[in-house]
Amino acid sequence: MNKAAIVDAVHQVLGTTKVQAEQVVETVFNSIVNAMKKGEEVSIAGFGIYSVKARAAREARNPRTGESVKVPAMNVPKFRAAKALKDAVK
Repeated sequence: MNKAAIVDAVHQVLGTTKVQAEQVVETVFNSIVNAMKKGEEVSIAGFGIYSVKARAAREARNPRTGESVKVPAMNVPKFRAAKALKDAVK
């Protein structure tokens, strides 16, 4: 499933135009991204928790040349699935 399929599903349920359904989906995604940019957790009951994890700077190796490369510290997105989601997928 991709974003277009989600827009189609929202369109079918709401009975609105596809443009309005796309705006709804975009608003949800943008709200999650904006909250994560601020370092906040986004908890969706029965689905999971989106959060941001700080990854420390480290040394890595280029597998082709064996040369050491410095990887800078960065924030990465993290998702923890809720028990209800895990049970539904089983």
